[in-house]
Amino acid sequence: MTSRTLPLLLTLAIAVGLTGYLALASGRMAALFVVGLLLGLTLYHSSFGFSAAYRRLILHGDRRAIPAQLLMVALATLLFAPLLAAGEFAGRPLVGAVAPVGVSMFFGALLFGVGMQLAGGCGSGTLYTAGAGSPRMLLVLAAFCAGGFWASLDLGAWQSLPEWPPLVLGERFGWGVSASLQALLLGAAALALRRRDESSAIASWHLWRGPWPLLAGAVMLAVLNLATLLLAGHPWTITWAFTLWGAKFAQAVGWSAAQDPFWSQPFPHAALESGILTDVTSIMNIALMLGAAAGAILAGRFSPVWRMSVASFAAALLGGLTMGYGARLAYGCNIGAFFSGVASTSLHGWLWIVAALLGSWIGVRLRPLFGLLD
Repeated sequence: MTSRTLPLLLTLAIAVGLTGYLALASGRMAALFVVGLLLGLTLYHSSFGFSAAYRRLILHGDRRAIPAQLLMVALATLLFAPLLAAGEFAGRPLVGAVAPVGVSMFFGALLFGVGMQLAGGCGSGTLYTAGAGSPRMLLVLAAFCAGGFWASLDLGAWQSLPEWPPLVLGERFGWGVSASLQALLLGAAALALRRRDESSAIASWHLWRGPWPLLAGAVMLAVLNLATLLLAGHPWTITWAFTLWGAKFAQAVGWSAAQDPFWSQPFPHAALESGILTDVTSIMNIALMLGAAAGAILAGRFSPVWRMSVASFAAALLGGLTMGYGARLAYGCNIGAFFSGVASTSLHGWLWIVAALLGSWIGVRLRPLFGLLD
């Protein structure tokens, strides 16, 4: 038995056990758990992240990771459009990742951009690197949950600032026209950037051990987001679960949601009173971490390093809090707001990425204060 066999068997046993447990209550939930496992494996093997890609772009003008992100969103746009236009699939209602635009959304996305540079990972990046054995990212995850919960308590004040109703381009101008033009725009931008540097391709790759080319990761993520839409009735999201986990911890240590305006609303109240494994986003996040753990073990790179400087600890804590707070104000992170939002042709997704890039520029400038020099 090799050194990686026992950890892999343990990870697979947990994954199979949870899949079976969920299947007893709902085949749909079990299927979403499997989608989450595949998301984690894909993110890990393709090293598909946003924060490092934006940091390399800002610091060095390195655009190699950007075309894959653009092509991913373009493909998801084309996959989503006919389904969102129909509004249902096999009798299940379907809705896009749609949100209002306003001051709090823009400021939240900017905060998120700052936070992901200090933390060294976005929402999906935090999950898959934590699952792959990074103790520092477990700290980021805990702070992320705390920041999301904190923002939920302040939402009333933020939402009193100027805000406009959601604008869905597909609904306003027609799904065929909007999705086609959006996909062409994203695809053209990706191809224009890719021609200038094609050195990011991987000559040979292995399905289970990795690594995978970024383009393979982009295609898989778009397809898995489609699977999420079909199974959950909405696209892939991440950060709602963090807010919920933070609230459940607060409740466990004595906080009461009885008089809180946000947590008294029907959906948050029901989620808070229910178990974690009844929440779609929580199920997929847990599965994503397990999938990333399996990927790291298969690749022979699951080796947690527990040493952390005080400055790095502070950056992780501040970055996680800032991301959590910002994501709650901005209706999501790189996944729920940008990827799923733009693929749903929601204007807020486009504005989110503009604000997040501005925040990333600020965050990159703050990193040296914490000894983060790359």
